[in-house]
Amino acid sequence: MSDISTVFRRELHRMASRRIYWVACLVLPLFSLVFMATIFGDGEMKNLPVGVVDADNTSASRGIVRMVDATPTLQVTHHYANETEARNAVQKKEIYGYLVIDEGALCYYYHNAMLSVGGEVRSTFETLLKQVSITPIMTEAIALGEEQSAIVSFLMPTSEVEFPTYNRHRNYAVYLSQPFFFVFLQVLLLLVTVYALGSEIKFGTSEEWLQAAQGNIGVAVLGKLLPYTFIFITMGVLANVVFFGWMQIPLPCSLGVMNLVTILFICATQALALLLYAIFPVMGLIISVASMIGSLGATLSGVTFPIVFMDAPVYWASYLFPVRHFMEVVQSLLYLDGTFAYYWTNIVVLLLFLLLPILLLPRLKQAILTHRYERFE
Repeated sequence: MSDISTVFRRELHRMASRRIYWVACLVLPLFSLVFMATIFGDGEMKNLPVGVVDADNTSASRGIVRMVDATPTLQVTHHYANETEARNAVQKKEIYGYLVIDEGALCYYYHNAMLSVGGEVRSTFETLLKQVSITPIMTEAIALGEEQSAIVSFLMPTSEVEFPTYNRHRNYAVYLSQPFFFVFLQVLLLLVTVYALGSEIKFGTSEEWLQAAQGNIGVAVLGKLLPYTFIFITMGVLANVVFFGWMQIPLPCSLGVMNLVTILFICATQALALLLYAIFPVMGLIISVASMIGSLGATLSGVTFPIVFMDAPVYWASYLFPVRHFMEVVQSLLYLDGTFAYYWTNIVVLLLFLLLPILLLPRLKQAILTHRYERFE
């Protein structure tokens, strides 16, 4: 324990002497936390710009345009003479969709490259046009003396009633703020860990580092990484308090369980960074590798696209990223009432990440003693 304490204090001194550590460990996580907690506003998409191609140009078509513009989700910002102009505007992202009103026909088009926005535009157009399509029939039937309720039952024999069990307000902040923050945090954690390890060899202080641990590479690594572990755990717990406390994101389980999972994720990500660095301890190269893996983790975590619908090689590759398992555990805790049967395998994999680097610690010690990697830039 005294040797760990010696290395721990040595690392604190190194952190205090270099501004980059404080920026990466404190400033950037806090900035990203504030950013993710406020970027979505009230969590609803409003006034999405859409266009109209009104080839009918009658009082009825103008009424439809006013109906579209009156919805909170959409805002008619452009009128186009033809569909070619409207399509070009969608491709340039000036608008997210457009409605074509022709004699006897209503068609809508939307930009689905951005799935969330495209889904909102499509859903709003469908709801509006469903109402518009039955209006002429209802008007004529009522004029003939039919009851409005009977007409509605005939035209729409089934109705859709939604009972959301989670996030009943469809708040995008609830779905995205917490995952996006931890995806960014794992990128920082990978980079900080490999930089802290790589700077010893790069600046020729690796033997001094090993001597502080009395030649024990396990003690040297543990004492060096502990300060960063404590800082990032603090950032992770603070984020959970902000998201599930201040922002009131629904949390079926206890905050303590979420914090324990967060701590395991942070330690597993550090272990992955240590494993990568031990394979080839050259800081210039491993920084690039850590950046690439962090970026891939953002995609393979399942936040932006469901993992189960990815191609098989990509699906199986996602198991190599701690953030993927962390997100599955979090989603199980949030959406499945925290039932352990749904995520125990992910917990086991995260624990395995902690064990893998131990196998390569002798290789890292050998690299320090032989100085073979100090000549690499």
